Amino acid sequence: MKKNKLTFLKPKKGDSLGQWLIEQGISAGFPSPADDFQEIRISLDKELVKNKESTFYARVSGDSMIEAGLDDGDLIVIDRSLDHENGKIAVCFIDGEFTVKRIKKEEGKLFLMPQNKMYKPIEIKEGNELIIWGIVEYVIKKV
Repeated sequence: MKKNKLTFLKPKKGDSLGQWLIEQGISAGFPSPADDFQEIRISLDKELVKNKESTFYARVSGDSMIEAGLDDGDLIVIDRSLDHENGKIAVCFIDGEFTVKRIKKEEGKLFLMPQNKMYKPIEIKEGNELIIWGIVEYVIKKV
């Protein structure tokens, strides 16, 4: 098993026109005629980033969140301005290391929950140093 690490990237400021977007959507059923498509430009930063100054990208390393759809090498979009809530997936800084886990509050206790049966939950105890660094908003993956 790989040690979980995150590599952080900041969205670049710029006036990029973005990439082409086929506005109609792509049929997952029967194909539709190609000349029906209307093309416009799309910027993923504009689509995925609500708060420029508090949003970061990070690359997932490890397999502790595979059942939540976060695989090794995926790019996640993290917003530091969002409040952490029970059930949200968060990037956490615990005892000097970054990790991505689901937040679970139960009976006055706080847990960082992996989404892979091979890993155990991390119970946050009095001696732990924890910073909930940001909330994962999106995942971008290669298929």
